[in-house]
Amino acid sequence: MLQTITDRGGFYQTFLNKNNYDEKMQDCIKKTVANLLDRTTTFDRPGMLLGKIQSGKTRTFLGVMGLAFDNGYEVTVVLTKGTKALARQTLERLKKEYAEFMEADKIQIFDIMHFPKNLTGFELEQKLVLVVKKEIQNINRLHEAFFQIYPSLKEKKILIVDDEADFASIGFNKTRREGTEIKKIAGSIDEFRKKVTRSSYLQVTATPYSLYLQPEDLVLDSRNLVFKPIKPSFTVLVPVHDKYIGGDYYFGQSEDENSMAYHLYEPVDEDELRILKKQDRRSFKLEESLTSQKVKSLRHSIVNFIVGGCIRRLQDRKQGLNEKKFSFIIHTEQNKAAHNWQENIIFSIKEQLAEAAAQNNALFDQLLRESYNNLHKSMVLHRGLEIPEYETVKNEVRHTLQKDYIMITVVNSEKDVNELLDDSGQLKLRTPLNIFIGGQILDRGITIGNLIGFYYGRRPQTFQQDTVLQHSRMYGARPIEDLAVTRFYTTPDIYDVMKRIHEFDTALREAFEKGDHDSGVVFIQKDTQNRIIPCSPNKILLSSTTTLKPSIRMLPTGFKVKAKTHLKKPVSDIDRLIEAYAPGDASKAFLMPVNDAMKLIESVADTFEEGHGWDVRAYLASLEYLCNQTTNEELKGKVWVLVRKGREAKRLKQDGRFENSPDSYQEKGQARELAQEIPALIMLRQNGEEANGWTGHPFWWPVLVTPRNTKTVVFTSEQVGVEE
Repeated sequence: MLQTITDRGGFYQTFLNKNNYDEKMQDCIKKTVANLLDRTTTFDRPGMLLGKIQSGKTRTFLGVMGLAFDNGYEVTVVLTKGTKALARQTLERLKKEYAEFMEADKIQIFDIMHFPKNLTGFELEQKLVLVVKKEIQNINRLHEAFFQIYPSLKEKKILIVDDEADFASIGFNKTRREGTEIKKIAGSIDEFRKKVTRSSYLQVTATPYSLYLQPEDLVLDSRNLVFKPIKPSFTVLVPVHDKYIGGDYYFGQSEDENSMAYHLYEPVDEDELRILKKQDRRSFKLEESLTSQKVKSLRHSIVNFIVGGCIRRLQDRKQGLNEKKFSFIIHTEQNKAAHNWQENIIFSIKEQLAEAAAQNNALFDQLLRESYNNLHKSMVLHRGLEIPEYETVKNEVRHTLQKDYIMITVVNSEKDVNELLDDSGQLKLRTPLNIFIGGQILDRGITIGNLIGFYYGRRPQTFQQDTVLQHSRMYGARPIEDLAVTRFYTTPDIYDVMKRIHEFDTALREAFEKGDHDSGVVFIQKDTQNRIIPCSPNKILLSSTTTLKPSIRMLPTGFKVKAKTHLKKPVSDIDRLIEAYAPGDASKAFLMPVNDAMKLIESVADTFEEGHGWDVRAYLASLEYLCNQTTNEELKGKVWVLVRKGREAKRLKQDGRFENSPDSYQEKGQARELAQEIPALIMLRQNGEEANGWTGHPFWWPVLVTPRNTKTVVFTSEQVGVEE
């Protein structure tokens, strides 16, 4: 039974009045503090406050701090990610929330690097908050303050809040140097915890998988695929507010043609990212910024942002509201030379667009109409605010360009970020439309307001679970009116990686919410002998994973079929194998041994061009694994096969997207009905007509449906070692 706490103290009640916490949030805060008081928490067994990206975790732990102060805690150490900008953002937020208590001499708040060495007894009797970057110099200063300058502090009751805890956690280290540095920081934090007399350790994160899933005693046993996770002392889930927009919107609702999210994503060609990497006049000339196909998506994204921002400001004006300022992020490279080159391109687009607006030429009208029509598709689905007429929007865009209401800012160093922060620690929006170009510094928790455009191009091979979702600055509280004009631009491969990571995130979060993670999560790979074996979850790149859940469909999309001459043999091989199991009539489902089913998939892979984005190795391994999990010996090692021929699926839908549903509603239902204990494989023989975007020869399109009783499984197609 949890310890009784007081929720009538001055700190917590003030937070309630200022922040208007709802009942669910209050329950979350009270449960967290009660657990901190009731349970032993250590660096290895922390308390866990688990939220979602940009879902209000900071707001929650501020409430936890206030309630903790009312229940005997005297000092809070807030550990932040290792950037000056984020430390400042956290410090400013704390000072704002505790302003009246600071004025009343009830609390002192400091950045550890500016912690005075001459505090008086009067000041030391007050509550104390220290903001400490997870950087070795900051941690050393923390040790100095508690164990040398003010040794009395170590006797106080201390709450350690580790914000974005995954940053200094074990696991997911890409290089030996990075791993050594992270472990050094983690070790120093743990040493501090051990040397103080009374402390509680609370980790706050949205990506806790290296914390939960790092095995305590890793034993690779091919007979037992389940890893027992390190379980925190307790876990409390941060409730998600009704305005939160996250991966479910970007990667779930985006499949629904009746949702605004369906129009959110726009593909970027890989060649365009290469153009944006460095200047090369042989490939692209600045003077062609408004017409060149080489930067088509970037130009389109900028015009969409301008048009979308103007529409929203017109709508605010119509309602008599203060007109909001909007932001757009371009995040493709980390090096400064690329940022400067991108700034030149965008400035050129802006200037040439302004000139075209002044002349009111046909190109200006063409670009604006294209964007207006694009945004109109999602705005009509909102059915809320009135959509301004095209000519009204055109006049507003012309005015915006001529008055230079668009600011382009490169943000690629901590110095730059600190100069650009406002009083609240957020990036300052100085003009109606603000375009930020930057690299890694933009994805480290910096808050960027009113974001309605995100052009992203970081390479998928570098993606990790605990960083890629942090790149998603478009997550968070988003007004539905802004979502109507919001667009996300990236390559199909990167989008696919982000979608896979979202699926991974969702599957594991469901396990946490249900408590299923207590029994472990299955992580598998194939070894050099082509056997399926367990793998350590802290070694994988999430860009190489496939997440298996009950009754989901797995199929290749966006692929290119080879020329006719290369299709005849593999298609004939598939035809013959299916004919052997279902001579003459393949309308009824039949059972096939997994080895032959894998031959079908291997032949299908031979019909696709290389680089088609289909992880065939993972597909085959998933098929093999799913066929062997049943206890029914008659079905073990087999798969249900459902064959349909003479299909006329098009490669692209009417809106230009890749077809992702070649199976009919009835076929989906039939396959799911079959896939109870073992998977079902729908084999669709397409006619492959050139008019439908193919190469004029039949080919097969497979759809794998997982069994209804599938447990959460994560397959990785490669294991990542430690680099020098």
